[in-house]
Amino acid sequence: MNGTIRSQLSVMMFLEFFVWGSWYVTMGIYLPNTLGSNGGEIAMAYSTQSYGAILAPFVIGLIADRYFNAERILGVLHLLGAILMYLLYQTTDFTLFFPYLLAYMIMYMSTLALVNSVSFNQMKDPGKEFAFVRVFGTLGWIVAGLLISYLNWDSETGISEGILRNTFLMAAISSAVLGVFSFTLPKTPPRADISKKVTLSDILGLDALSLLKDRNFLIFFLASVLICIPLAFYYQHAGQFLGEIGVANPAGKMTIGQISEILFMLLLPYFFKRFGFKMTMLVAMLAWGVRYLLFAYGDTGDLVVLLLLGIALHGICYDFFFVSGQIYTDSKAGNAYKSSAQGLITLATYGIGMLIGFWAAGKITDAYLLSDGVHDWQTIWLYPAAFAGVVLVLFGLLFKNVKISYKT
Repeated sequence: MNGTIRSQLSVMMFLEFFVWGSWYVTMGIYLPNTLGSNGGEIAMAYSTQSYGAILAPFVIGLIADRYFNAERILGVLHLLGAILMYLLYQTTDFTLFFPYLLAYMIMYMSTLALVNSVSFNQMKDPGKEFAFVRVFGTLGWIVAGLLISYLNWDSETGISEGILRNTFLMAAISSAVLGVFSFTLPKTPPRADISKKVTLSDILGLDALSLLKDRNFLIFFLASVLICIPLAFYYQHAGQFLGEIGVANPAGKMTIGQISEILFMLLLPYFFKRFGFKMTMLVAMLAWGVRYLLFAYGDTGDLVVLLLLGIALHGICYDFFFVSGQIYTDSKAGNAYKSSAQGLITLATYGIGMLIGFWAAGKITDAYLLSDGVHDWQTIWLYPAAFAGVVLVLFGLLFKNVKISYKT
């Protein structure tokens, strides 16, 4: 992969996650304070991510693997997404906000698989090259969060004045830029043989399900579903948690996790090669459990350093689980269905697992709402910590070591 292509892919990743980071973290603060949403509506809003992830493999299997270049689909989806983000910016009622967000997330979650497909298509050794490109996605998320805090959109004044909605406008503009830029990316043509008779399985992108016949991949898939149940607690409630315990500029504080993500993204190829896929996944699962324990006992007084350490663990939590999983999935997929395979793992993680997790997180947080209007966060965080520990043990016992070759 030459320098020009590497630069193009890096810009693509930066913009992809800048768009997401522009609104996702602060939505949990925006909805109750600007639209007056209740806990159930907040859970519904975050669940759109899961519905989008569930439908993403069907979208990708229908068009990306069979009929159209992946980079062109990426461009169209982001241009349409820009329109929907602008509508979200203008919306003042949750009854309109929800369907707009649902339509947007169906398209956006499809783009997560597409940017991986475009990237892997250009790489001779994804295990070695992907981390460098993907780290720019983390930079995009960091820049978005810091910009929000710099502009004071997530401050008490910004929230009370209703200008937190500007995050959706920022997402709309950046999505439009990425939509146009996508048409300049290296060509990523469909690889499936369209001369063969098209079946319902082909249209829905279900061919990638054949990967589940492999015992190790099946265990990996199921573990991905299960571990994403406790993961959903972080994505849905971390911003709300920080705001409720009085942490200033939560969007800026959350970027501590993305800063650590850069470090561990760069370390991932070495760790992956030195210790293997199984150990990398086990370390990620352990980090999620430890993070929640730190949240449970680091929300008051001098122990706030534990809270910041929990945020900083995001590098291990995200990189060692999601990115290594994407690399493993690419190594198992056949050339004809690489996009569908990435869509399949998106289905397992952001889809099924987090959909269950968002529901469970909402139920548990509502159960521990105290009479003074705040939550018993210490007890709440112990639930995902315990569940992550159970998944860690199960995966460690069932998954057999697998070697993924590297070029030096």
